Amino acid sequence: MAKAKTAYVCSECGASHAKWQGQCEACGAWNTLTEFRVTPTSAGPAVAVAVRGGYAGAAGGAVVTRLDRVAAASETRLGVGIAEFDRVLGGGLVEGSVVLIGGDPGIGKSTLLLQTLAGLGRERRCLYVSGEESLAQLANRASRLGLDTAALDALAETCVERIAESIVAHQARVVVVDSIQTIWTELLTAAPGSVSQVREAAARLTRLAKETGTSIFLVGHVTKEGGIAGPRVLEHMVDAVLYFEGESGSRFRVLRAFKNRFGAVNELGVFAMTDKGLREVPNPSAIFLAHHARDQPGSAIMVTREGTRPLLIEVQALVDASPLANPRRVTLGLEQNRLAMLLAVLHRHGGIAAYDQDVFVNVVGGIRVQETAADLPVLLAVLSSFRDRPLSRKLVAFGEVGLSGEIRPVPNGEERVREAATHGFTRVILPRANAPKKKLGELELVPVDTLAEAITAL
Repeated sequence: MAKAKTAYVCSECGASHAKWQGQCEACGAWNTLTEFRVTPTSAGPAVAVAVRGGYAGAAGGAVVTRLDRVAAASETRLGVGIAEFDRVLGGGLVEGSVVLIGGDPGIGKSTLLLQTLAGLGRERRCLYVSGEESLAQLANRASRLGLDTAALDALAETCVERIAESIVAHQARVVVVDSIQTIWTELLTAAPGSVSQVREAAARLTRLAKETGTSIFLVGHVTKEGGIAGPRVLEHMVDAVLYFEGESGSRFRVLRAFKNRFGAVNELGVFAMTDKGLREVPNPSAIFLAHHARDQPGSAIMVTREGTRPLLIEVQALVDASPLANPRRVTLGLEQNRLAMLLAVLHRHGGIAAYDQDVFVNVVGGIRVQETAADLPVLLAVLSSFRDRPLSRKLVAFGEVGLSGEIRPVPNGEERVREAATHGFTRVILPRANAPKKKLGELELVPVDTLAEAITAL
């Protein structure tokens, strides 16, 4: 048997080093190298022989096949019974896939997966592996949520070898491992939760999923910065990475896909936390829109696009005279540097000076807007607060603002307009290139080319 060797793996980028050192040469991070024992396997000489459609190594080695001779197989998807969850997964759970779900403690990861397995247990064999809670605690939670657990099997185990044996013996088709940071393998002497243990346990479960066609959900802890704890290579092993987001004190939760090999990236699912668990919100635009008794200055409605779904959300701005030498620029749900750039464009091409004003911008509902379509509504909300003149509640705006003051088009413009018309809005300020060729009912379209035209249109 080959002698085990020692490598040092970076917890930030997953790079391997032959000896320990203070700084990782690959990513430049300090004090991130952790000992990892590697057992090499012996391999015979590589003698290539010709095979039909490609080349293969001797004695049944790896086969190289021309891609045009490979039949493209469609993925077999399984609906989990929760429409918002299916949307984020890309239309359902793919057999043999590994999904990593991260989020803050108490955000609802275990609750959502317990509800999912309770529904799937009536059709397929499911197994909930708990490494943090006892079976009694798991049963109490299911009872509190009012779930039917007659067909749901559970296992309290942290050794990955015994977990794999139970999955094969039980012939489970859907498995939840809660959480991956508590799982350890007998091959390593490191403590559970260390970089080497998390990496090896995830690799073992991923290999099992591909060999048996079992779909596996991995629950991951998050760090103080919000990323999934453990080596970054963990996110590269799995097929999908989902994050649970939500503001503290709010009952709404957002499940977002950051990586998905079988669906759209940045897809969004909205849930509401109740005493009976998580309840899906099929029309999230209704909870993100404002419901003021009268028009309020500093409020603008925009149409953003998350994955394949258009969302109507409210952008609020507060502009006030600053007593400081350096006025503050504070954003919630938006990039702060982009706000500073937009204010400079507003001054240069709109004639509105805010260099002596504190500017606060907030996206209602805890949504994080990462696309440039929010540029125009943010500036309109800032202008509304600065002039103390409210915008119409039936007005919607979207568009990217360039440094020269031009209003640039954004993807899926017509779909955004249709979403605004569906919710009863009557006026849309949008880039001229995004204006639909056909009129949509009584909706008034105001196509603009520059920021000055958009201000004049108000």
